[in-house]
Amino acid sequence: MNKFILWTGILLPVVFLHACRQGEEPGSWLKLGGNTQGTTYNITYLTPDSTNYQEDIERLLTEFDNSLSTYKDSSLISRFNRGEGDIIPDTYFETCFKCSEEVTAATGGAFDITVAPLVNAWGFGFTEAAEVDSALIDSLLALVGMEKVRMSGGKVEKEFPGVMLDMNAIAQGYSVDVVAGFLESEGTANFLVEIGGELRTRGHNPYGRPWRVGIDRPVEGLQIPGADLQAVVEVTDRSLATSGNYRRFYEKDGVKYSHTIDPATGYPVQHGLLSATVMAGDCMRADAYATAFMVMGFAKSRDFLLAHPEMDAYLIYNDEKGDYRVWYTRGMKKIILEGKD
Repeated sequence: MNKFILWTGILLPVVFLHACRQGEEPGSWLKLGGNTQGTTYNITYLTPDSTNYQEDIERLLTEFDNSLSTYKDSSLISRFNRGEGDIIPDTYFETCFKCSEEVTAATGGAFDITVAPLVNAWGFGFTEAAEVDSALIDSLLALVGMEKVRMSGGKVEKEFPGVMLDMNAIAQGYSVDVVAGFLESEGTANFLVEIGGELRTRGHNPYGRPWRVGIDRPVEGLQIPGADLQAVVEVTDRSLATSGNYRRFYEKDGVKYSHTIDPATGYPVQHGLLSATVMAGDCMRADAYATAFMVMGFAKSRDFLLAHPEMDAYLIYNDEKGDYRVWYTRGMKKIILEGKD
């Protein structure tokens, strides 16, 4: 029996685990795995009749990419970014856009999907990096701001031709919700859906217990999830998403640049917050707020969370002396099984 369940990004075949323990529902546990959005997905669920939903899930994820993938030239978001006329948003696009507006307003602009031109310029987006200087940043900041894009009359429109959207910091979490919603519509009461490290759970795991998930220690350059754990938490009927700068960054002329770009300054963030793990009712918001906290830094994120007790988070940061610290909300404290302070 595994001590905890932690997805490592390894592609999984379909595996059947018969659920015949005393007091547990009849049926079989299925594990599905595959590739999507430039990463992997892993799904475990209990089915009473051994129904394999892989084809349905693959179809949903393809539809999702056709809407929100900036790496797919024919997607709605790519067409919008290129300035093609009459972009009519589908349900995926509209849902993600409206949630982005909500989180942008709540965080004072720390989360902003119009940051795409800046993300691209710094080499973390869907185009080649540019030679960045203050003049370029100033010109690109003129294209950033949710007020510069709107949905009106059944269309999505931009104020200036150079305005572009990057929903990667919210779309991956939303894709988890889409797959989870499909499983729920099929009457699935016990499952874990994970895409690229963001996840949503319902019910219990194959051992009749809450789902157990590992939170990575933000070790610089760590590329293998689960190789060094900070804590293990139990997650039931909730979503979990983590954002951090310890995997995606680059160095140039002795300066380290993180992939988190502050929409207000146009530059990569420079503060002590190393990672933010957010627990929420849906993975779309968990994903977006985790990104927002990485922009806001530790102190502002802590104050925000204290003012919003409906949300829980686990923050890992370096203090003023450079010492390694952790801070978490009361709700997160209740689900931590083990950890290292």
